Amino acid sequence: MVAGKESSTFKFKQAIVVRSDLKMSPGKTAVQVAHASVTAADLARQKRKRWWSAWMAEGQCKVTVRVETERELLQLRARAENANLPTALIQDRGLTELPPGTITCLGIGPASSEIVDAITGKLHLL
Repeated sequence: MVAGKESSTFKFKQAIVVRSDLKMSPGKTAVQVAHASVTAADLARQKRKRWWSAWMAEGQCKVTVRVETERELLQLRARAENANLPTALIQDRGLTELPPGTITCLGIGPASSEIVDAITGKLHLL
């Protein structure tokens, strides 16, 4: 399934983009996604209060999608930043499965679903 199709009724959403090439365990993936979601949401709360408040009121819609490489992830980050969206690039501390500093995922938003979908809507769900 492609992202963007499942949440068309929400005006605001957050996307979390995960690197599938790392082959993280389900638990590791869940923790990295949580880091990205919380960090990006906190940034939005500080810098885009109206977006954050609307997203909270709607129920905090999130979508988790995947890319194959770090390069793809960094390109998405650049596109999101160029669109003035809150972003959180997550690097692992290296305590369990990955070497320290490994970039694992990217949180984008919360922001307008339309803007988020313009950047992540063609990606496949995780």
